[in-house]
Amino acid sequence: MPKQEGQKSKLLALLHIFEQQTDEEHLLNVPQLVELLARQGILCERKSVYSDIDALNALGYDIRLRRGRSGGYWMATRPFELAELKLLVDAVQSSRVISKASSDKLIHKLEGLASQYEGSQLQRQVYVDGRPKSANKDLPYSVDALFTAINTGRMVRFRYKKAGRPAPYTISPWQMAWENGCYYLIAYQDEKEPVGIRHYRVDKMAGVTVLDEPRRGKEQFADLDLPAYLKKHFQMFGGPEHRVTLRCTSDLESAMRERFGASPIFVPEGKEHFHFDVPVCVSDQFYGWVCGFGGKIEVVSPAEVRDGLRALNERLIKMHQ
Repeated sequence: MPKQEGQKSKLLALLHIFEQQTDEEHLLNVPQLVELLARQGILCERKSVYSDIDALNALGYDIRLRRGRSGGYWMATRPFELAELKLLVDAVQSSRVISKASSDKLIHKLEGLASQYEGSQLQRQVYVDGRPKSANKDLPYSVDALFTAINTGRMVRFRYKKAGRPAPYTISPWQMAWENGCYYLIAYQDEKEPVGIRHYRVDKMAGVTVLDEPRRGKEQFADLDLPAYLKKHFQMFGGPEHRVTLRCTSDLESAMRERFGASPIFVPEGKEHFHFDVPVCVSDQFYGWVCGFGGKIEVVSPAEVRDGLRALNERLIKMHQ
């Protein structure tokens, strides 16, 4: 092997040792580094290891030395800190739309960004409300295809599973959103009535294909306020849009701000209540959200929304008599 090629192999092997076998709590001295290189069939003198460490530092790797008894070298800086990797692992494990097989694969890759000692701390288990993870192993590829279509301004075709057998869809993708632990595609569809802006859960898609046809709906999306769109659709269920007046007990102010943001004007009603108006796509999920506050929220108007809530409650009472 030519000397230059052998030197490159040695440098890469040394870098891998620092990446995998050192951190602030696990140091390696030069004799130990020489021995680890020898196990890989790379024979060298101690003096050359010092030069290699200087070369790695010159290339931008942060290899530091702690002097004294039990001292040694370690990789001090990595692309991700251990705390950051733990957050990423928790996000992967807790996501309902990433299958268990995909979760395990992603976490194994994240472990490779830490030392073998710190990597063992990344096998964390996050409880996700007892909900099963998605079985859709194609989700990462569907997300990638959709972003490609959005970035290149192309239409997409896919099969979408709702009730019954998956149905084919051809739509114009414009934006992706993360809501309620799921990816949603916000798109324009004009292949069936009603024509307009729709959203689709990405984990229910299969066979996502980017088409050569330019996407449509530019005028419809020109004025789309995505945060406002997401706030109007409770749990991303659609329904007729109404401007709804809600009357709440005063202790719900922070909860309402968290849900609707800073736009609504809260009008105080003494010390006990306040009311405000918001646009809402009214669905059974919206009514369920109102009921979930145990009578602390009243739908004041419009009358058809009040009637809808009353009708739902009457159906529930009949079912549970």
